[in-house]
Amino acid sequence: MRGRRRGPASFPTRTARWWRTLGAAFVVLVFVPPLLLLVSGSLTEPGQPPPPTPRLVPDPLSVAGYQEAVPLGGLVRATVNSLAVAALAVPLSVLIAAWAGFALARTSRRVTGVVVAASLLALMAPATALLLPRFVIFRWLGLTDTLVPLVAPALLGASPLYVLIYYLAFRALPADLYDTCRLADLTPMRTWWRFALPMVRPVTAGLTALSFILTWSNFLDPLVYVYDRDLFTLPLALRSLAVLDPTNFPVFLAGAVVATVPPVVVFVLAQRWFFHSDDPTGRFR
Repeated sequence: MRGRRRGPASFPTRTARWWRTLGAAFVVLVFVPPLLLLVSGSLTEPGQPPPPTPRLVPDPLSVAGYQEAVPLGGLVRATVNSLAVAALAVPLSVLIAAWAGFALARTSRRVTGVVVAASLLALMAPATALLLPRFVIFRWLGLTDTLVPLVAPALLGASPLYVLIYYLAFRALPADLYDTCRLADLTPMRTWWRFALPMVRPVTAGLTALSFILTWSNFLDPLVYVYDRDLFTLPLALRSLAVLDPTNFPVFLAGAVVATVPPVVVFVLAQRWFFHSDDPTGRFR
C-alpha cells in the first residue's frame, strides 16, 4: 500500500509546532534559572552572608528561612487575602471584558471606531494619574482600608487592553457563524456563551493567567488603600519582610518563593489551552 503524500497543509502545522517548541525553549532558558536561584537562596541558612557566587545547591540546606518568614511577614493571612482578591477580581474582569469585547465586535463600525480610539487613549494614560481621583472616590465612600478598592476595577474589565483583545478575537470569527446563530433565533447572550466564547478559549486562558498575575503582584493599590496589617496582601507582606530584616536575604527569598508558586501553577494550568480551541460545529439543538 502506498503511503499518503503529505499535502501543503502539513507544512504550516509543522512550522507552528517548531515555533511553539522554540518559544517554550526560550521561556525555559529565560525563567527557569532565576527560579532555581530563588529557591536555592531560600534554602540557605538564615543569618549567613550571601555566597560570593550563586549556588544551585546551598550547603547546608535549611528550611529555617520559611519558618521565620511565615510568622514574621504574616504570609498565611496575606496569602488568604491575595487569594480572596484574585478569586473575585480575575473572573469578574475576564467576564466583563468578554461581554464588552463581544458587544464591540457586533456593533456598527462607527461606534466601534470611537470606542477603540477611546480605549487606546485610556491605555496611554499612566496608571498613577488615576490614583488620586480613585482614592478620593473610595475615601468618600468609606471603602479605604478594605479590600474593595482592589476588586472594584474588575467591574470595568480591569483594563481596556482586555476588551480590545476580546474584540479582535470575536471579530476574527467567521461571519457565517453569527449569521447562522441569527437564523437559529439565538439571543446574543446564547450566541456568546455557546459558540463565540468556546472558539476563543485560548484568549480566555491567556487573559485569565495575565489577569491573575497582575492582580497577584499588584503592589501599588494595596499600598495606597490598605493600612490594617491584617488586610495586607502578599506584595505588602514581602515589603514588610524586606523592611524588618533587610540583610537576612534567605528569609525574604523564602517569602518570595511563597508568592511565586501560585502564578507558576496558574500558568502551568492555563498553558494547555493556549493553542487549543473547540469547534462548535454541530452544537445547534
